[in-house]
Amino acid sequence: MKRIESTQNTLVKYWKKLATTRKERERSGEFLVEGFHLVEEALKNKEQVLQLIVREDVDLPMLWPIDDVTLVEVTPAVAKEFAETETTQGVFAVCKQPTAVADSMSTWRKVLLVDAVQDPGNIGTMIRTADAAGLDAVVLGKGCADLYNPKTLRSAQGSHFHIPVVRGDLEDWIDVLQDNGVPVFGTALDEDAVPYSDIQHGGAFAIMVGNEGSGINPQLLSKADQNMIIPIFGQAESLNVAVATGIVLYGFAK
Repeated sequence: MKRIESTQNTLVKYWKKLATTRKERERSGEFLVEGFHLVEEALKNKEQVLQLIVREDVDLPMLWPIDDVTLVEVTPAVAKEFAETETTQGVFAVCKQPTAVADSMSTWRKVLLVDAVQDPGNIGTMIRTADAAGLDAVVLGKGCADLYNPKTLRSAQGSHFHIPVVRGDLEDWIDVLQDNGVPVFGTALDEDAVPYSDIQHGGAFAIMVGNEGSGINPQLLSKADQNMIIPIFGQAESLNVAVATGIVLYGFAK
């Protein structure tokens, strides 16, 4: 086991960049998860785990499959350098970002498309909800919060390791899905939208949701097979995008 005691160590500086900067995560193709739950979920896909970092006063669970995982012990001062939570549990994993296999993409029949949602907490919650609702994948379009932002990771609660999440141009994805026989349904407040509960989809569907303030880009909405609304029965002007996503996904998944 390697041990690091200096906050000036090159690896420590790198881990801090992974935790704090999107640019470094995109450059390296790696990301950092923190806490027992997220690390345990990462270890279920052990080929993604590059390093396991443990604070010196932390005991790891006996049953964790870490025999062939690179283990690094650090001091509390070092752990504090890259911890994103105030009361860190002192266990972290450096993981490589998965790449979607092109062959599997053509088999996706239940997909969530996300347009320009900027809050990482909302992105994480939607990934977690899509996982729970049994979707095949999530596609994040332009303007979305970073998939591997620490807040996104915490909100998703390990679903990054359960369901494919890719980034791409939603216009291209709509074309691909429709060509594969998957209808695309947008969420919008327009005169042609119908209640989501009235939609018939035959088991294959792509749900498109949009920016917290401005909704989905009109150009994307124009490509949808049908746009739909969630009726509001009280006085609220709108629903949080992650809540709205959950309502629709479970309505379609039943």
